[in-house]
Amino acid sequence: MSFDSGGAVPYHWGRYRGLAQDMKRPLLKDYLLMNVFFDTCVYHQPGTDLLAKVIPVENILFASETIGAVQGIDPETGHYYDDTRRYIDAIPELTPADRQRIYEGNARAVYGRLSNQLDKQFSHQLS
Repeated sequence: MSFDSGGAVPYHWGRYRGLAQDMKRPLLKDYLLMNVFFDTCVYHQPGTDLLAKVIPVENILFASETIGAVQGIDPETGHYYDDTRRYIDAIPELTPADRQRIYEGNARAVYGRLSNQLDKQFSHQLS
């Protein structure tokens, strides 16, 4: 399952943890994060920073939109709002390995059949 991180999940993570505890559920990191992922269509740096601080790197999938929900240029930055890669690139706490997981590795893990197909295509191109 994947959620658009433009939603409120990172902001309410503490609430969700508390509700799970009150309902006698396991810790969310053990109970929920085994099959729930969050995408990077957040559209501003502070939101993307929060996503990376609250949600483990293993649960973040890179997302970008060809024609996004917001198509304009941010007057504060001079960049398109939906240029989501630059937000990930600007998080200093992320290592190159973290970025690789977000940009490709996590999607390949979640979508194994797609990963196998891509591997086949790339191997044919190399031969």
